[in-house]
Amino acid sequence: MDKVLVYDIPGRGTLEIRHLVLDLNGTIAFQGKIRESTRRLINELSRRVKVYVLTADTRGKAHHLCSSLEAEVCLIEKGREKEGKAEFIREKGSGETIALGNGDNDQLMLEASLLGIVVLGEEGCSVPSLLKADMVVKDVDTALGILLDPDTLKATLRG
Repeated sequence: MDKVLVYDIPGRGTLEIRHLVLDLNGTIAFQGKIRESTRRLINELSRRVKVYVLTADTRGKAHHLCSSLEAEVCLIEKGREKEGKAEFIREKGSGETIALGNGDNDQLMLEASLLGIVVLGEEGCSVPSLLKADMVVKDVDTALGILLDPDTLKATLRG
């Protein structure tokens, strides 16, 4: 069965989302740790949409860190993070992908996705990524919670 999140957004139309792409460091993880609340939300979303975690694996612990997530960990070539993340979005289908990120190397991914959400989080976010995003949230749990609540997403994005 095809997993799909459907959002009806006035002024934007119907969004049919098949892929959720998450940056690891600074977005879903802070100082090498993923909060339990974040794990629960990601796993709940994974029942409704295919979830990917993208990383250049800066700390070398991505697979271990994500072992309890119902998500596919995808390694991006170091030194090509910006381009690699955007290419990943395009390969999956820009028009059916939501991306979450915070770092400078997330800006092209946020721009390439149908809906780019920048996460301020504990580390803040880069201004170029902020400017490429469709939406800004205070932390990753807020972003994931909004994706689970179509009415909240609609209220924020309606045109």
